Amino acid sequence: MKIRRLLPALPLALAALLLSPARLCFGEAQTAAAPAFQSLSPEERGDILMARQQYLAAIDAYRQATMNAVVLNKIGIAYHHLFALDEARKDYQKALLIRPNYPEAINNLGAADFAQGNYREAIRLYRRAFKLMPHSAVIAANLGTAYFARSKYKDGLEAYQTAFALDSTVFDPDSPQLIQGSTNVHDRARQDYCIAELFAEAGNNDRALEYLRKALNDGFDDRNRLMQDTDFAQLRKTPEFAQLMAEEKLH
Repeated sequence: MKIRRLLPALPLALAALLLSPARLCFGEAQTAAAPAFQSLSPEERGDILMARQQYLAAIDAYRQATMNAVVLNKIGIAYHHLFALDEARKDYQKALLIRPNYPEAINNLGAADFAQGNYREAIRLYRRAFKLMPHSAVIAANLGTAYFARSKYKDGLEAYQTAFALDSTVFDPDSPQLIQGSTNVHDRARQDYCIAELFAEAGNNDRALEYLRKALNDGFDDRNRLMQDTDFAQLRKTPEFAQLMAEEKLH
């Protein structure tokens, strides 16, 4: 994130990535003695508590800071991680009252809409945020996921291609950017298949196989498409692909 793109680990597929404005380093601060911690500003203490996933304490610290759009966005993120989406929404909206064209807060408001199933509104917000921040792989990935949730696969794939071109690590499963969500199984399978295509096209067979396995486990069963897809031409020549097909009984 840019507190960093923090992650609450839920059990399903990629749903949203949150954005905070400042890329901070927490390593030394996290191990600092209590007096040193207390000497920091309220916002700095809040950032450290966020990194420790102590979200309620982070909110208390941020409330002691001078209120501005950045701090309000961070408070919204803390509530978001607590799944208090209505509270998160309020703080994102307050941030946007102060700074209407604040792409991080617009993205995060879209993430709240996505989490509540308001996919159309999430798409509108992600598109607006991406216009303001066109080099953000995070926002492009969010937009793609929202399109998939509305079964707009072509638009979803195009947005994923944009995200991947901007930053190929945006889909990494252990990325601190990732927040998991609850798209349905069919859309999740299509989503993972498309990510597998992107990795295969980039020549990263290990990651392509990883996402193909996810897609197959979620019910992707279009053997003809898989065997004819030109993006997988090189991957199909590998013993690892043959093993995956044998495991999934898709010969």
